[in-house]
Amino acid sequence: MEIIGLIIFGAVIGALARLFMKGEQNLGILWTIILGIAGALVGYWLAGILGVEDTRGIDWIRWAISVVAAIVFIGIYLGITNRGSARR
Repeated sequence: MEIIGLIIFGAVIGALARLFMKGEQNLGILWTIILGIAGALVGYWLAGILGVEDTRGIDWIRWAISVVAAIVFIGIYLGITNRGSARR
């Protein structure tokens, strides 16, 4: 059940990251999920380092960190594959 939850969470984080990014991202759903999962894992790790992994209610800080990490991963992926909207 953890794997399914991670896939769903990765899809949500990846979709939110793409929503907040400027420009067009030529990125499929599979890469959105994979990079969202990577962002979520890094977000959990950074939240643990910062001491904000367990807060009351919804963990908005952990979600925000995860989305920012996913934005970074998507940006790196688009830069490496040259799929961003700033092609030359």
